[in-house]
Amino acid sequence: MIRINQLKIPVSFFDKTSFSHIKENDNKDDNLKNELIKKAASLLGISKDEVCALKIVKKSIDARKKPEIYYIYTIDVEVENEDELLKRLSKKRTHHGVGNQIAKAEETEYRISTPSQSSLKHRPVIIGTGPAGLFCGYYLARYGYRPILLERGKTVEDRQKDVEEFWKSGTLNPDSNVQFGEGGAGTFSDGKLNTLIKDKNGKNKEVLRIFVNAGAPEEILYEAKPHIGTDILMKVIRNIRNEIIANGGEIRFESKVTDIVIDKGAVKEVIINDSEHLPTDVVVIAIGHSARDTFRMLHNHGIPMESKAFAVGLRVEHPRKMINQLQYRIKESKLLPTADYKLTARSKDGRGVYSFCMCPGGYVVNASSQSGRLAVNGMSYSGRNGNNSNSAIIVTVTPEDFGSVHPLAGVEFQQRLEEKAYIIGEGKVPVETYGDFKEAVTGELKTKSVIKREYPAFIPEIKGAYGFAPVHKILAGPLNNAFIEGMEQFGNIMPGFADSGVYVSGVESRTSSPVRIHRDKTGQSEIKGLYPCGEGAGYAGGITSAAMDGITVAEKIMEDK
Repeated sequence: MIRINQLKIPVSFFDKTSFSHIKENDNKDDNLKNELIKKAASLLGISKDEVCALKIVKKSIDARKKPEIYYIYTIDVEVENEDELLKRLSKKRTHHGVGNQIAKAEETEYRISTPSQSSLKHRPVIIGTGPAGLFCGYYLARYGYRPILLERGKTVEDRQKDVEEFWKSGTLNPDSNVQFGEGGAGTFSDGKLNTLIKDKNGKNKEVLRIFVNAGAPEEILYEAKPHIGTDILMKVIRNIRNEIIANGGEIRFESKVTDIVIDKGAVKEVIINDSEHLPTDVVVIAIGHSARDTFRMLHNHGIPMESKAFAVGLRVEHPRKMINQLQYRIKESKLLPTADYKLTARSKDGRGVYSFCMCPGGYVVNASSQSGRLAVNGMSYSGRNGNNSNSAIIVTVTPEDFGSVHPLAGVEFQQRLEEKAYIIGEGKVPVETYGDFKEAVTGELKTKSVIKREYPAFIPEIKGAYGFAPVHKILAGPLNNAFIEGMEQFGNIMPGFADSGVYVSGVESRTSSPVRIHRDKTGQSEIKGLYPCGEGAGYAGGITSAAMDGITVAEKIMEDK
C-alpha cells in the first residue's frame, strides 16, 4: 500500500454531494472515496482505474483559514507495481513537495508473544474495572488465565441508575458513582480516545480496534480526535465485560478489596468486603485515581509509593454556538462536528495553565465520590449537541504545594479543596460568573458581558443541583491568580473566552492520580505478584493510555507466569 498525506477536501464538497459522512464512517461514503481516488491518482500520475483499493487512515480538520475549512485525509491506496511507482516518484521529491506527501505505508500491527501455559497456582485477581482493569482482564482471559475482576461498584447499567439518582436527589452511593463502578471514571466523560503516547507497537490501534468490535463507531480508527460519548461508551463496556466472561474470566461487582495479605514479600490473598479471603498469586492494582481508601491500605502495608505532580482548577462554560463561531466562523453546520479547543499558557510564577477534558456540547457534572466533599467533571453524549461547551481550566501543582512530603499528601490536598467546594456550595455545585470571580480576586471591576447580550438564554448546563456561590474561595491565592492569567491569555487567542458572563464552577480536582505506586521493569511492586497498573497507579492519563497500560501489565504477567 502507498500512503498519501494531506489530501484536502473542502467542507463545501459535502454540501454538494451527500451527508453520508456525517451519518456513517467515511470509508463507506462513495462520493468521498471517488473524490479521494481522483486526487490520489493525480498525485501519483496514474489513472483512477489503476487505484485498486483505498482506505482512510486519518481524518482531521483544518480551520486555519476560516471560514474556508477543509477536512484533511491521510489514505492508503493499493496500486499495481507499487515499488516501481514509488521509485519513480522519489525522483520527483522536490517537485511541488509531492515526494514528502507520498510514501510506502508502514502500519504497525500489535502482536503479543503467545504465552506458555500459566504456572499460577491461583487465578490472577484484578482490582478495578476501569479501562486498565478491563483491558488487562480482556487479554488474560483471551489467553486462558481466567482472571477474576473485582469491582467495588456496580455494573454500568446499575451504576448509571445510581448516578442519575445522585444528580436528581443528591443521595450519594460512595461505591457507585461518577468515579466508581464498571468502566471507571472515564465512563461519565466525553469518551475521548486520543492519547499523546507514541504508538510504536500498535497498542493504541489495538485498543481502538477492540472498542470497535465492542460496538464503537468505526470512524474512531482514523479520526484525529476520536470520541464516542458517554452513551455509546456504556454499551461498549458491557460488551467487553461479556467478552471477558465468554473467555473464562469472572467479574464480581460490589466486591471491594479491603485488604491484601502479604507473606514473605509476596501476595497471598485479597480480602473482599472485610470478610471473604480469596487466595491468589497475582494482584493487579487498577484502582483508578479516586480510590483513596485503597491508597491508604497499600501505604499501611509499606508498598512503595510517592506523591506526584498533577493539576487542579475550575470548569468554564460558554455557549456551544459561540465556540463554533470562534473556531469555524459558523454557529451551526451539519457538515462540521461541534467545535473543540485546546489551550495552553504559563503564569508569571511558572505554572502551566491549560484546558483539560474539553466537552463540546456537553455538561458540567457533579463527580463527587465522598460525602462532605464535592468535585466536578465534564461529560458529553455522542451527539455533542448540548447548549454549552465546557472544559476544565487547570493549573499545575507539585508536592511543594501539598504542605507535606508524605506519599499521600496530594490526596489530602485534593480533599481540602473538595471540602471547601462542598461547604461553599452548601452541597450543590458552586457556580460564579467569571466577572465576579475576577473582581473578587483582583479588585478589577467587571465589564459588561457580551455573551449575555448575544446569548440571552445562556445558563449553566450542570448534571446535579447547582447554586451561585463564591467559587473564588476554593483555590489558594497563587492558583486563583494563575487561573485568571490563563483565562486572560486564552481570551487574547479566542476573543470572548474570558468574557465576564462565562460561568465558572468547581472544583476540578481529579485530573489525574496524585500518587505513583512504584513498579520495576517486570511491572511489579517490590511485593512479588503485585502489579500497579493504569491511571490510579500513576502510569496513564485517560481512557486509551490506561487501556494500553492494562495490556502492558497483562503482557508482563504472561511473561513471568
